[in-house]
Amino acid sequence: MPLSPYLSFAGNCSDAIAYYQRTLGAELLYKISFGEMPKSAQDSAENCPSGMQFPDTAIAHANVRIAGSDIMMSDAIPSGKASYSGFTLVLDSQQVEEGKRWFDNLAANGKIEMAWQETFLGAWLRQSHQ
Repeated sequence: MPLSPYLSFAGNCSDAIAYYQRTLGAELLYKISFGEMPKSAQDSAENCPSGMQFPDTAIAHANVRIAGSDIMMSDAIPSGKASYSGFTLVLDSQQVEEGKRWFDNLAANGKIEMAWQETFLGAWLRQSHQ
């Protein structure tokens, strides 16, 4: 059974989807905003806590595929209490050229923690984040 991460964004899930599409060639498999949900689903206790309001443009659920792996995501509950300090996603390419392209795309708007280089492990390790 595959394990898929679920990422919560502070109101910028649509931007994250576009970023992953642009930099990593992510394939958008599914996306629905709160405004696109049927009214009955928005009011249902199994979909949103009672009385919770989301902007119509907020993403209720999305699924992208990057290099064969699915990543699910949405905008988080707009309570103002969530703390987003970062996360790590590992991109594993069997092709050095593809890995270098991913690194360069992510580095364009990110902070490079470790330069693209071959390591003693025989792998090209790289780290960058936005």
